[in-house]
Amino acid sequence: MAILTARIRVGLIGYGMAGRVFHAPLIRAAPGLELAAIVTSRAEAVAALDPAIPCVALTADLLADPAIQAVVVATPSATHAAIAADALRAGKHVVVDKPFALSLDEAKALAALARSSGRRLAVFHNRRFDSDFLSIRAAIEEGAIGQVTHFESHFDRFRPEVRDRWREDGSAGSGVWFDLGPHLVDQALALFGRPLAVSADIVALRPGSGADDWAHVVLRYERMRVVLHASLNAPDDGGGGRPRFAVHGDKGSLIKRRIDPQEAQLIGGMRPGDAGWGVDSDPVAVYDRDGGMTLRPATRGCQEQFYRQMADTWTRGSVAPILLDEAVAVQEVIEAALLSARKDRVVAMPLP
Repeated sequence: MAILTARIRVGLIGYGMAGRVFHAPLIRAAPGLELAAIVTSRAEAVAALDPAIPCVALTADLLADPAIQAVVVATPSATHAAIAADALRAGKHVVVDKPFALSLDEAKALAALARSSGRRLAVFHNRRFDSDFLSIRAAIEEGAIGQVTHFESHFDRFRPEVRDRWREDGSAGSGVWFDLGPHLVDQALALFGRPLAVSADIVALRPGSGADDWAHVVLRYERMRVVLHASLNAPDDGGGGRPRFAVHGDKGSLIKRRIDPQEAQLIGGMRPGDAGWGVDSDPVAVYDRDGGMTLRPATRGCQEQFYRQMADTWTRGSVAPILLDEAVAVQEVIEAALLSARKDRVVAMPLP
């Protein structure tokens, strides 16, 4: 495994929503990392970030640059696997935005290529570091509600009108399940591991929608059910819609209404280290078996930890924040849900 010892020069491929809002500021917040170049035609947007960062016209030119040691792939979903593979073959360490790939076979092939090339490959599951998930995870692990029997996770957005963009046009990799599903699945697997089976209903409900915009997926465990739900036509503020998390156990329940604030903070220009960064004012409600309720302060969100941990992985060989086997497992559940929805049946795990 190639370990880097100097300051890591990172090349970012793509400067759309993911690259501009999440990757660029979080990379720049990580000690030991330097955002050294961006592949994009949006020169004015990059100049607004930092005029010293060069724009590169072609991905191939970035991959051919020996000064670039690690690459972040933040392009449309259908291109993730091919670009990540090219970067690994070029000798770069790689972070690829979710979804990891469009199929389980692609994900497995990428994992095998990373291992054979001696380079580190990780998927950007930044929602492991959200305040809502960290709060719920801590309460579960501390036994606040005993043995969990029902875990429900909603990731909704209110976008009733179809927008003209690749995420909604019906092309390969578009749709809410490839967009928000990986977050939901990764969090569930981080808590409970691989399910025994998956059942799903994934459809387009908005008029004129070319891609799925509603997904309801159930992960089946021996004595537990995990419900994962994503919609583009529901409030996402925990007010008029469902809670972000509802978890029930044999000693009580947990309710976390509102979503982590870091995406909104990044869009608004806040950065890691600023006052209020990651602070979540919405507590977790803990209900006991007698109907009593106490409020548990939310854990502070810290998405910047993803790239701080990746810097340690690249420079010291430490464990990556998202293990490669975990990323492949997420892809397996994503695929099982698509198969279940298409065949209208329960799909047993693991997939053949």
